[in-house]
Amino acid sequence: MPTRKTPRKGSLQYWPRKRASKFLPRVNWNAISDQEGKGLKGFICYKTSMASAFVKDNTPDSMTKGKKISVPVTIIECPPLKIFSVRFYKNKKIAKEILAENPDKELKRKIKLPKKKSKKIDEIKIEELDDIRILCYSVVKKTSIKKTPDLSEIGLSGSLEEKLNFVKENIGKEISAIDLFKKDDLVDFRGLTKGKGFQGPVKRFGITLKSHKSEKGRRKPGSLGPWHPARVTFRAPMAGQLGMFTRTAYNSKIIETGKSEAWKESDRLNHGNIKTDFMIVYGSVQGSSKRPLLITSPLRKTKKQDKKSYELIELR
Repeated sequence: MPTRKTPRKGSLQYWPRKRASKFLPRVNWNAISDQEGKGLKGFICYKTSMASAFVKDNTPDSMTKGKKISVPVTIIECPPLKIFSVRFYKNKKIAKEILAENPDKELKRKIKLPKKKSKKIDEIKIEELDDIRILCYSVVKKTSIKKTPDLSEIGLSGSLEEKLNFVKENIGKEISAIDLFKKDDLVDFRGLTKGKGFQGPVKRFGITLKSHKSEKGRRKPGSLGPWHPARVTFRAPMAGQLGMFTRTAYNSKIIETGKSEAWKESDRLNHGNIKTDFMIVYGSVQGSSKRPLLITSPLRKTKKQDKKSYELIELR
C-alpha cells in the first residue's frame, strides 16, 4: 500500500493551547476604525442562549427575498456601563488616570478602591496627550446573572476633544448599548470559548484514529518523534487543555435590539428572564450561557454580511 499523506493536524496559529488568564481579552483599539456618532468602540455584554427565529428576508439579490425563513440566533443581554476611571495616554503609556466619583459598592469585591481623591478632568491639558480611553464596569447587578461587575478598558472614537467631551457628558451616568449599536449593524464578539477540560489528541487536534489492529491504543499518534533529537517537539499532538481559549467572532449581524420591557419570552435555559437591554444576533457566539463578552465595532466589514437584512417575526 502507498504511504498515506495528510496535512498536519491542529493549527499552530493559536499556541500554547492553555486556558486564558481572564474572561475579557485585550483589544487593539487603534486597529478598530472610528464609527460616526458613536463614543464607545466597544461594550461589555453577556450571552444568554441560542434560539431559532422566524424572519422575513429583505436581503437584496437573495434567493429567499421576501419569504419567511428560520435562522439560528443568539440572544445577548447588555446591562448598562459606567465609567470607573479615565486614562490619558502619552507615548503609548498611561500618563494620568482620574477616577470617577462614587463608584458602585460592588466594585469592592473586584478591586481595592483608593481613599484619596484624584484630580479633576478640567485640569487636564489635551495638547500633552496622545489618546484617551476609559475603564468601564458593567452594572450587572440589574440582571439575574451575578452582582460582581466586570471591568474592561474601552477605546473612544473621534478626535481628542470629542473623546474628552464624551467623558465629561457621561461620567457618573449609565451608558446604554442600544444607543451605540443599532439594528442591521455589524459587530465583533471577543471572549472565551466553552471549557472542555483535559482532552486527548483526537478531539484536541483532530488526528485520525489508527487501525483497529494497532497496539497500545487507537486514539494517540503513531510516533512522537525520532530517537534523535531525544525529546518530544511541541508540534507533536498530545493530550491537554481544550477550550477556555480567547477567540473573536467577526461580522455578526444584529437582527433586533430592545429594552427589557419589550422582552416577551419566558425564562431562558440556564439564564433567567432578561431584565436589561438586549440584542438578537444572527448565528452563534462563542462561550457558554452567562459568559461575559466584549462586543466591538467591526474590525473588517465584509460586503456579504453587510448587505444581509432580516426582519424579526417571532422567536422559537
